[in-house]
Amino acid sequence: MATKVALVTASSAGLGAAIAKCLSPSFRVVINYFSRPEKAAQVLKECEALSSLTSPPDSVPPSPQFCTVQADVSKRSDVQRLIKETVNTMGRLDVVVSNAGWTRLTDFTNLDEQLIEEDWDRCFNLNVKSHLWILAAARPYLEATEDGGSFITVASLAGVRPSGSSLPYSVTKAAQIHLMKGLALICGPKIRCNAVSPGLMLTEWGQRFSEDKIKATAEKGMLKSLATVEDVAEQVKTLATNRSMTGQNVILDCGIAV
Repeated sequence: MATKVALVTASSAGLGAAIAKCLSPSFRVVINYFSRPEKAAQVLKECEALSSLTSPPDSVPPSPQFCTVQADVSKRSDVQRLIKETVNTMGRLDVVVSNAGWTRLTDFTNLDEQLIEEDWDRCFNLNVKSHLWILAAARPYLEATEDGGSFITVASLAGVRPSGSSLPYSVTKAAQIHLMKGLALICGPKIRCNAVSPGLMLTEWGQRFSEDKIKATAEKGMLKSLATVEDVAEQVKTLATNRSMTGQNVILDCGIAV
């Protein structure tokens, strides 16, 4: 019976939703959304269905098992409210999956398209600062967990090698990975800090790329395929429960960055 609590930011769709559902048999899950409450409600229903399949007969799980919380994680005040509402509703917080990010689709090789200052500011705010604010707000609760808290941030292959939707995105994803490593040094031994860096996935966002781009990306990898949200979510679950890893960035790109 799940008692530990996991918060997944930006989890009303895409990878975040897959992570929430993957964690639901083992954790009580808080689903964070920004502007689509109906999507978050649907994810909650799917989590409930998955959890019921693994619950022992006649068991009385802690209540609530799942909830949704609206918050704009680009704003520090909203982040602080999100953490407080999570703990007030669920009673504890053991795992944070900091999944939110932002980018704009550009021609990576066109320097003029990479010089928009607003893109740099917004990328840095959501791809770097938001993760720091979430860890800072959650720190006292993660430190209070009996087995040590887990903070997992969703970075990108674009942060490992120059690539992706834009130069601001690539640079700030690299900074996000370095932030995670710094936080692992600062927050150990009570909190484990790790990251996952997926390659292109066919989420709502990934499908904005052209068919030629998607095929070319798949061909770059040794496995000649793309990472799936289900595989990435399973890796997040592993990081959430593994007590021997911290400061690590796990790349799931089907063999591009070998």
